[in-house]
Amino acid sequence: MDVLRERRRTVSAQGAELAVFEYGMDPDPSVPSLLLVHGYPDDHRVFQDVLRELATTHHLVAYDTRNAGQSVASGKTGTYTLAALVDDLFAVLDALDSASVHLAGHDWGSIQGWAAIQDPRAAGRITGFTSISGPDLRHFGRWLRGAARTPRRWPQLAGQLTRSWYVAAFQIPLLPEAAWRLLLTRRYEFAVRRSVDDNPGRGLALYRTNLFSREPLPPFARVAMPVQVVVPTKDPFLSPALVDGLDTWIDDLTVLRVEGGHWWPATRPADFAEVLRTGLLPPQ
Repeated sequence: MDVLRERRRTVSAQGAELAVFEYGMDPDPSVPSLLLVHGYPDDHRVFQDVLRELATTHHLVAYDTRNAGQSVASGKTGTYTLAALVDDLFAVLDALDSASVHLAGHDWGSIQGWAAIQDPRAAGRITGFTSISGPDLRHFGRWLRGAARTPRRWPQLAGQLTRSWYVAAFQIPLLPEAAWRLLLTRRYEFAVRRSVDDNPGRGLALYRTNLFSREPLPPFARVAMPVQVVVPTKDPFLSPALVDGLDTWIDDLTVLRVEGGHWWPATRPADFAEVLRTGLLPPQ
C-alpha cells in the first residue's frame, strides 16, 4: 500500500494561487513537521520519493511555487521577485496547522529558504533549515567579490563563472523557451524522472526578474537557527567552495558533502531522508 496519501489545498497569496500538498502524519506537537520547497525547472513532485521515505514519521508539506506546476500567478513578471516568493512561503506557513516547521529547499527553493530564515517572520515558525544546491544570493555576491579581490581564489572564481553560464543565457528573449520545448524537456524528464511545466517562461522569470536586477534583495541578517548545507560534490552548476564564509554569519552551521549531482534529492531520496531524519529532525 502506498503510504503517500495526498491532501491538497489552495493558498492565496498576493498575485498567486498556490497549490499546497500535505502528506504523512497529521499535524501534532509530537510529530516533526517539514516544509519542502522545490527549484527550477521542477514542481513539488521532485520530492515524491523522499516524502514517501518520511511519511510514516513526519507531517510533510510541499507546494508548487508561483512559477511552477499547478500554482497560478497573475500580473507582470515583477510578481516573481524573491520578496514575493518569500511572502508565498509565509502564506503557506500561515495556512498550516503546524506551529513550526523545519524548512528544506533545493535549487531556487533553497534560495527562497535563505531569504525566509533571515526574515523576522521566521522567529518561532521555522526551527531549522536544510539547503541543497541553492546559495543565499547576498552571500553569493559577497563570495564573488571576495574571490575577485584574492588572486589565490581566482581559479575558484573562474570555475564558478564557467558553471554559471546558463544564468546569462536565460536572459536572452525567447531562445531559452524554445530550447526547453524542442531539446531539453525530454532529456530532463529522463534524467530526473519528473515532468516539466509546459510554460518554461514562468520558471525563467526567476532568473530574469531576480538576477542582474536593481530590485533590492531582502535584508541580510545573522542566523541563529540550525542550518545544514548539503553540498553535492558533482553539482555542475555550483562550486563546493560557495560554502566558504557561511560560518561568519550563521551561528549553528553544518556542512555535509555528499556524492552526487545537482538533483541529489531526487536521485538519492533515501540518503536525503536520512539526512533530515537523523540530522536536523530528531524525534520529538
